[in-house]
Amino acid sequence: MRQFTNLESIEEIDKFIQSNTLAFIYISRPDCSVCHGLMPQVQETMVPFTEIKMAHISAAEVEEIAGHFSIFTVPVLLLFVNGKEYLREARIVHMDLFEDKIRKIYKNVVG
Repeated sequence: MRQFTNLESIEEIDKFIQSNTLAFIYISRPDCSVCHGLMPQVQETMVPFTEIKMAHISAAEVEEIAGHFSIFTVPVLLLFVNGKEYLREARIVHMDLFEDKIRKIYKNVVG
C-alpha cells in the first residue's frame, strides 16, 4: 500500500503540483467517514502507478483549499499532469472506473 505525503499549506500544495509530472492529491476531512473508508482503497489502487506522487490534504487544516480548487464536498481526488488538472473525482468514487481513468492517463504520460 502506498503512503501519502501530508501537505499543510496552499504554498506546499502548489509546489507539490508544479514539481511533479504526475501529482495526485487526496482531500478529506477528519469527520468524513467516506473519506476514511476510501483512502485505503485509493492507496491500494495506486500501487502499480509508481511515477504518480501522492499527497493528502486535510480540508480542516487547510481551509482555503476549498476556494483554491473549487471544492464543495469531500473526499476529492485530483490528478495533475504537468501542473494541469486531468482528473477529478468527488464524494462517491467507483474504484474500477477510477483505476481505468488513472491507467489511461498514466499510460499516455509514462508509456
